[in-house]
Amino acid sequence: MIYVFLAEGFEEIEALATVDILRRSELDVATVGVGNKVITGSHGIPVYCDVIDCEVLPDDTVQAVILPGGMPGTLNLEKSEKVQMFIDYAAEHNTLIAAICAAPSVLGHKGLLKGIEATCYTGFEEQLIGAKISKSPVCVSGNIITANGAGSALDFGFAIADYFSCNTKKLKAAMKCAL
Repeated sequence: MIYVFLAEGFEEIEALATVDILRRSELDVATVGVGNKVITGSHGIPVYCDVIDCEVLPDDTVQAVILPGGMPGTLNLEKSEKVQMFIDYAAEHNTLIAAICAAPSVLGHKGLLKGIEATCYTGFEEQLIGAKISKSPVCVSGNIITANGAGSALDFGFAIADYFSCNTKKLKAAMKCAL
């Protein structure tokens, strides 16, 4: 299962475009509300999540942990013990961890970006402790994918789908995306 964690104040485009791409790619995705079933994004859009964080545990069914950015969503993700548990599990088991916008800072604070290429929203570079900062909109470095913001949300979603060997060429064409 691919878990997309939503905390109050998340960036809607980054979360929902990613979920949409992954579901169109026929991957198993669950949105996880941090603390509630309905989470409101940074632009006031409430989203009904598939599960609440207290209903899931990190185990061998975890295929990926995805963190959308946004403020204060990123700060709320970082404060969540459950999100931290999932990140730790994924890191220990070499499972995909993907973060966009401000959310790569959560990985930087945990020391997970040391020595790898990563990107983030402008102004958060210092939070990517030990990373080789990239100007690319999306960076894939082993089992970590980072992206720089809402404008890269589709590419972020496609990079995650590609990680799982989904053929996204037809999907990109159907969505009129640049190939």
